[in-house]
Amino acid sequence: MVKKVEFNKEVRSLSDGDLSARIQEDTLRLKKLEFAHAISPIENPVSIRGLRRDVARLKTELQKRALA
Repeated sequence: MVKKVEFNKEVRSLSDGDLSARIQEDTLRLKKLEFAHAISPIENPVSIRGLRRDVARLKTELQKRALA
């Protein structure tokens, strides 16, 4: 729970350009992690879920800014 709160505070402090770059970077990292997991099971598969949720939080923040 604490990690999520800190993550949200960090996301709010980013500029729009930095937020977009972070989304692209994390999406690429997620694809690589999923590919590695498909080939041979990774040690901690829950990390995929956490990264996917982080990408969703980033996209949500970017969408909130676009609507505001």
